Amino acid sequence: MSIEREVAKRAENKCEFCGAEEKLNVYQVPETPARIEGADGAILVCHTCESQFEAEERDANHWRLLNDTIWSPVAAVKVMSWRMLHRLKDEGWPQDLLDMMYLEEDEREWAAAAGDAVDKSKQLVHRDSNGNILQAGDSVVLIKDLKVKGSSMIAKQGTAVRRISLDHENETYIEGKVDGQQIVIITDYVKKI
Repeated sequence: MSIEREVAKRAENKCEFCGAEEKLNVYQVPETPARIEGADGAILVCHTCESQFEAEERDANHWRLLNDTIWSPVAAVKVMSWRMLHRLKDEGWPQDLLDMMYLEEDEREWAAAAGDAVDKSKQLVHRDSNGNILQAGDSVVLIKDLKVKGSSMIAKQGTAVRRISLDHENETYIEGKVDGQQIVIITDYVKKI
């Protein structure tokens, strides 16, 4: 039996979130562990629910249906319910449902694999002098001559620093090699290439 038919049979040809019977699609839950195969890693959802999974703007009232879906016996449905509750956490009411929700340890790991529970407000964001976000591995160019503390070296303006690494404790510091020497650089003095 195909995955589509197996999921549709399990869901009784209804959206596993809102119960809609039209515009249904099999949705493979992202970050599904390798040990979960076939229909166990998929859910049947309507277009309305699926379109809001990754959307920036969500209809919070539509997702009040999670009050019922958090009790689903299907692990994939519980995982997506948990993720949606975290994505809607700013609304206030999802926290009450998260407090009531029960997931097995492996289900919780699967749900958390997408990073929805990470508090992004406390996450450090490194930006160059123009406000561009810097990622580990980016290349930058120095916009000013910099005296390197503890040495007689001066890193010259225009020097390219390739494959930078980020300081995980301070958003204004990055590290990179200049003239073969690993140095710490303040992000105010670099521009992303």
